[in-house]
Amino acid sequence: MMQNVHLAPETDEDDLYSGYNDYNPTYDTEELENDTAFQQAVRTSHGRRPPITAKIPSTAVTRPVATGYGSKTSLASSMGRPMTGTLQDGVARPMTAVRAAGFTKAALRGSAFDPLGQSRGPAPPLEAKNEDSPEEKIRQLEKKVNELVEESCVANGCGDLKLALEKAKDAGRKERVLVRQREQVTTPENINLDLTYSVLFNLASQYSANEMYAEALNTYQVIVKNKMFSNAGRLKVNMGNIYLKQRNYSKAIKFYRMALDQIPSVHKEMRIKILQNIGVTFIKTGQYSDAINSFEHIMSMAPNLKAGFNLILSYFAVGDQEKMKKAFQKLIAVPLEIDEDDKYISPNDDPHTNLVIEAIKNDHLRQMERERKAMAEKYIMTAAKLIAPVIETSFAVGYDWCVEVVKASQYVELANDLEINKAITYLRQKDFNQAVETLKMFEKKDSRVKSAAATNLSFLYYLENEFAQASSYADLAVNSDRYNPSALTNKGNTVFANGDYEKAAEFYKEALRNDSSCTEALYNIGLTYKKLNRLDEALDCFLKLHAILRNSAQVLYQIAHVYELMEDPNQAIEWLMQLISVVPTDSRALSKLGELYDSEGDKSQAFQYYYESYRYFPSNIEVIEWLGAYYIDTQFCEKAIQYFERASLIQPTQVKWQLMVASCFRRSGNYQKALDTYKDIHRKFPENVECLRFLVRLCTDIGLKEVQEYATKLKRLEKMKEIREQRIKSGRDGSGGSRSKREGSAGSDSGQNCSASSKGERLGARLRALPGTNEPYESSSNKEIGKCWHSPPSSYRQNRSEED
Repeated sequence: MMQNVHLAPETDEDDLYSGYNDYNPTYDTEELENDTAFQQAVRTSHGRRPPITAKIPSTAVTRPVATGYGSKTSLASSMGRPMTGTLQDGVARPMTAVRAAGFTKAALRGSAFDPLGQSRGPAPPLEAKNEDSPEEKIRQLEKKVNELVEESCVANGCGDLKLALEKAKDAGRKERVLVRQREQVTTPENINLDLTYSVLFNLASQYSANEMYAEALNTYQVIVKNKMFSNAGRLKVNMGNIYLKQRNYSKAIKFYRMALDQIPSVHKEMRIKILQNIGVTFIKTGQYSDAINSFEHIMSMAPNLKAGFNLILSYFAVGDQEKMKKAFQKLIAVPLEIDEDDKYISPNDDPHTNLVIEAIKNDHLRQMERERKAMAEKYIMTAAKLIAPVIETSFAVGYDWCVEVVKASQYVELANDLEINKAITYLRQKDFNQAVETLKMFEKKDSRVKSAAATNLSFLYYLENEFAQASSYADLAVNSDRYNPSALTNKGNTVFANGDYEKAAEFYKEALRNDSSCTEALYNIGLTYKKLNRLDEALDCFLKLHAILRNSAQVLYQIAHVYELMEDPNQAIEWLMQLISVVPTDSRALSKLGELYDSEGDKSQAFQYYYESYRYFPSNIEVIEWLGAYYIDTQFCEKAIQYFERASLIQPTQVKWQLMVASCFRRSGNYQKALDTYKDIHRKFPENVECLRFLVRLCTDIGLKEVQEYATKLKRLEKMKEIREQRIKSGRDGSGGSRSKREGSAGSDSGQNCSASSKGERLGARLRALPGTNEPYESSSNKEIGKCWHSPPSSYRQNRSEED
């Protein structure tokens, strides 16, 4: 029995698991990174060749099985695949089942644990792209087209419309090149339609922005007619907008309706906007019934403020009172969809909650809510002012109805504003008593409304020169709302009217501290500094105001006048030149320029501006007198006659103008005409000594018999004059001198005020002294006429925007 038993050798007893770590080198993946042939096969098409199937030994072949006694043989699976760890051709197959966890034969040999393969070093560099390939060229060109479209949009957003159009055109050219190249390389189905659509749409938009409407319409037509563009029919809305700008209303309505037909009903908001455009177009064409149908449909489907306001306008145009009331109620009922102000009030002292509320109190969402609320209030106030005079028998009853409707709505605070507007309407109708009574109703209201009403009352009393009442209501307005700049400005005006300029300046300063944009206070403080002779500070105020109100004629005049007071005529002339560029027909500004040039000795420029002033306002005595004197100085007495004749028509009771006419006839050698003129003057003014003296002289020179008669009258008048002078007192002499001075300057205050004088001081005027009665007319020294000043125009209503 024992002869068939084979014992294992003694040497094999100590190594029962030998051979398990031996495997075929073919399965070794550790050195694949350094295998040049393998890496080349991976990077090239060499590796895409079908693999050669390895010959796996058949399971039918009997293989020796390793036993516990040392005999070794390999096991095979039923599919012929060598089992893990078995020997194949004398080499052990690798154990790859645990390779992902980092268990490799290298770890058994003592290497570091590196499951991510970080010790292998950086990956080899990627193969460089071939930039000359058609695909790469197409990709780069497409990228350039997208960049041009973006740059065009950015330029449009920045307001550079020409640059935006150039970029859009460049993008269109490059996109066409891109399409041709793509057609040569690939099939037409691979053309990027989205890119083509965006390029054409941007180009059409830029054409429209640059008011190149024909080109824009052509571009939109290209998009709309291309059936490959989905939803291109919506662009007919843009085409309708262009026709609306061109005032082609019939085509605009046609395209709006075509766009409306192509937009599905699920896009409710878009359809509502198109319907609103249709309604506005109908209003422009005067088809109010069709407009009413559009807006009524909108208000029934998705009511909004604009549609409600336009509906009221349409009913107002057709004169339907009841429908106006219903439309106003619909407008009031439009939901604002904004949060209440209570949301921004902290309910407790939680620091975290307070920080959140502070953060959202003035964020963009809150600003949008304020804008929406302000817009709603504007629509409601405008609609109420529009329909109040027509929905009832009188505007007062109509206002009362609107106030009651507003009080029952979410806009309760607008009721007081409507009452104030009611008072302003009374004011426009010159019904001051009703305006005052309406405003006095607010004396027991809350502080804000009381301040607004008191401000308007102060304004009314200031206009009527009742400064005590104006000051009383100004105090009430200031006490009700210390931060009301209009109330502080009116209070400063009442103090200014009493001559307390320092105190008035303090009120104006406080108004500016509360509202730095209060231009009325800034203007008035400049006038106050002029009164205090603080010219540098006055100039600073007016220059600041000029930076805010660039084309204000009043501000330009005040700056010029301050420079004149500072004895800087060049600067005054420069600012007056700016003034006449704003108001070229202002006769006072032109005459002031003539006066400044005359003071500088430039007679030709002075004549030019005085003559322009006379053309625009031929009733200014100062200008007429200067022009007449200019022609006499230049020995053109015949031309001076027309100006003095006009002066005599303007002031028929002033004998000096008729004497100047006769003097001009005498100087020009027309003695007969001069004699007739003097006789006519003597009939109108028989006690005028100057006229009799000239009559005696002329009759003597000509040899007329009437000389004795005129001489007798002259002696009698001179004797009466001597007797009168002996009896009058010195006070009467002063009075007579003042009267003669007033006669010399008569009419200077009755001329037309400069556009700037309505807001401040009147322009000063220099009059030439008339010559003596018995001496030739010649240019004499200038005589300064006192400057008249008007009160500052700063009595302002609380709601100045409502009076526009």
